Amino acid sequence: MQRLFFLVLICVSLQAVAQGDQVRSEYPPSSVDMHLQRLSDHVYLVQGEAGVPTDNEGFISNAGVVVTEDGVVVFDALGTPSLANLLLAKIRDITDKPIVRVITSHYHADHIYGLQVFEEQGAEVWAPVGAEKYLRSQNARERLEERRFSLDPWVNDSTRLVEPDRYIAEQENFSLGGVRFTVSPVGAAHSDGDLTLYVEPDRILFSGDIIFEGRVPFMGDANSRDWLEVVERMEDQKLVALVPGHGAAAEDPNRAIATMRRYLSYLRETMSAAVEEFVPFDEAYAAADWSEFEGLPAFAEANRRNAYQVYLSLEAESLPE
Repeated sequence: MQRLFFLVLICVSLQAVAQGDQVRSEYPPSSVDMHLQRLSDHVYLVQGEAGVPTDNEGFISNAGVVVTEDGVVVFDALGTPSLANLLLAKIRDITDKPIVRVITSHYHADHIYGLQVFEEQGAEVWAPVGAEKYLRSQNARERLEERRFSLDPWVNDSTRLVEPDRYIAEQENFSLGGVRFTVSPVGAAHSDGDLTLYVEPDRILFSGDIIFEGRVPFMGDANSRDWLEVVERMEDQKLVALVPGHGAAAEDPNRAIATMRRYLSYLRETMSAAVEEFVPFDEAYAAADWSEFEGLPAFAEANRRNAYQVYLSLEAESLPE
């Protein structure tokens, strides 16, 4: 009987080792409600809740999963290793195919702290040119230290910044398991470097934080002029669905893109007029009509900061070179 017990124990241990390259146990468990939403034959989405980056255990951004016959492509890696480990478990519920590649829309904390989980699976990490500026910045180091405090225990001393295997500078196509992908860097828009991922034949676009669906975006250090130009170009595309970096998948992509374009346009038009007339920011902000956007989630948290960032950037744009 004792011998049988040890044989069972050995079998269980070997099984655990065999599964060790799947879902890791050392990450503090996350209690968030995470569901894989199927959008098409190949494409799935996990959707974070609207809120500031430390809400909902850091699960405030989206990630995409594309399952093919030869492997899986993940788009963005969420805001903690624990969240990424939970996403990996969700992926393993639907496929045992290897995680071949993780494509990051941009290097902001809420999209990249889960990268180490997929790197441990042997996935190749792609990122847009410009992400290296963030990785080498003091801001990246300070943000990680802050999140080790504000998102403890899910971000902790073992959480690290992951350098991508490839920086993508130009539009690139690749195929995996009969599914064709188009990776399109769009330059410095929302961050120092952004990209989108288009999945064929599903006709679904992952926009990253170029589009925030159903909520006001966080501008951060974004280049609002370039961002607006990117969104204006996106209005010409014919999409079945658009998956933003935050918020629900847009069943009417043109409406979502148009809303984003109107918001960015209004920010720049309103603050530009103030800068040209030397109107102080507080006075300009109070005089602006925010009624079209004030009902959106995150308006109270983000809008004034966004307007101030655009005001300062427009002041800089107005200076002679």
